[in-house]
Amino acid sequence: MRYIIVLLMCLTLSSCSKFLEEYTRDLKYAENADDLNKLMIGEAFLNSLSLSIYSQSTMGELTTETGFIAPWLHVMDDDCEQFVADFVETSQPTPLYMLSGFHNWAQSPAVNILNMTWEESSWRKFYKRTGALNAIIFQAAKLAEGGDQSDLLKHLRGEAHFLRAYYYFMLQNIYGSPYRKNTAATDPGVPLKVSEKIEDNFFSRDPNQKVYDQIIADLQMAAGLLDGYNPNTRIRIGIAAVKALQSRVYLYTEQYDKVIDAAKDFETMGYSLVNLNQFVSGSNFTSRGSTETIFTMGTNVMPAVFMNDSLSMWNGDDNRASSFKSSLNLMDSYDPSDLRLNAFFDRAAKSRAWIPAKYRTWRTYNDPDQVSCIFSFRLAEVVLNRAEALAMSGADGEARTELQKLRVMRFSNADISQLPQGNQALVEFIREERRRELCFEGHRWFDLRRYAVNSKYPLSSSFTIRHPAYRYDAQSNTHTQIGNYVLKSIAEDGAAWQVPIPDYAIEFNRGSLTNPVRNVRQLQP
Repeated sequence: MRYIIVLLMCLTLSSCSKFLEEYTRDLKYAENADDLNKLMIGEAFLNSLSLSIYSQSTMGELTTETGFIAPWLHVMDDDCEQFVADFVETSQPTPLYMLSGFHNWAQSPAVNILNMTWEESSWRKFYKRTGALNAIIFQAAKLAEGGDQSDLLKHLRGEAHFLRAYYYFMLQNIYGSPYRKNTAATDPGVPLKVSEKIEDNFFSRDPNQKVYDQIIADLQMAAGLLDGYNPNTRIRIGIAAVKALQSRVYLYTEQYDKVIDAAKDFETMGYSLVNLNQFVSGSNFTSRGSTETIFTMGTNVMPAVFMNDSLSMWNGDDNRASSFKSSLNLMDSYDPSDLRLNAFFDRAAKSRAWIPAKYRTWRTYNDPDQVSCIFSFRLAEVVLNRAEALAMSGADGEARTELQKLRVMRFSNADISQLPQGNQALVEFIREERRRELCFEGHRWFDLRRYAVNSKYPLSSSFTIRHPAYRYDAQSNTHTQIGNYVLKSIAEDGAAWQVPIPDYAIEFNRGSLTNPVRNVRQLQP
């Protein structure tokens, strides 16, 4: 029997004792592809949670081993604002009380409203899975060398390389510095470990370029192993998912010719854009069964972060909110004739605030057809990746043609003549279209980071994000705005543009891992 060494990185501090418990007692011994498939399902993919949301207190699962991964990714950018109404006890784990440190870019973001630190567990969860994937990749290669030439093993190997690339991409864009072409060889990224061996040493940050080189190498390996293969389910990985992630990675690293190549031929694989001219009001825009969905895994946390102000715990007439809503800045960016206003958003029952509604509502989101709000790929992103790469390469006419494929599905009267003629204006328009199309899918924070350091058209040095802050008055039972928390440009406020590595990893590695020091955040007018 070949024993799979359990390879969770030391810096994760995760116990190995439950690594295989969920599936079978003897899965430590992976003798064939079927065993590896069970291991992949249990330890490499993100699990989906079944939640019950009947109050504003939804963040109780935030720090558990099987709980949410990075729900705060949705609240750091300019697409969201605080949503407050009435009063919820500060002892309750509401989205606002738990995630406001991330929303306001605090020095230590994992601190609740009572100034109590909670454990930010997403780092651990990502690295636990990369450790499992290191073991799976090693053992799968051994099985192949031993003569197993089955399609199952080949596809498992492709999935494993894809997932390792995906997790390092997420780690890099959350905890690492943004990718700059000219300084990527020295800019600090995240610790990279791809060996199956347990190493008795502490970890430090690897350079951005080294991390991205590994991501790209894993995706190239996945592309070879999955060439010509697409599963009949959206929760397993085929060549379309690989090409979608390749187009994203190449876009982030400004390799525009490779974006253009990776983002072609999706229509011939059976994917097509949803025509919102035929959208039925009140239905869900996206689902696993959608012709746009390429791959999804994990949980949809949107109903737990962006809640209605009337939930059944208070019989639907409470008018309470302690969460987040779509920002006015985002909503003002839509043209009144944009069909996405109806398909992507809903209005809160009492305050009529704009709430993201691409996904299942708080009443129906446990439907098995749901997709993740972060860990998903759909065709619209691929089209936008290709359009942006064409424009950045100077192929303005082709970029407008590509963009028009999306716009005719999102407007009843979209005309290509409405698109800007100048190159920089077209790039900026595509960036704004990307914001409107991909809002609340885990893209905006990452996009702002890469725009800020883009070598051709960087964000203006005057760019800021402003998040309103409020004070509650018990006598009048109202909230009054008292100022704004402001995030300045990366040049001025760079440390706040990356999430700090959690203290448990810093302490375990005895100083070999460090974080840039964030500025103290003060309210501004």
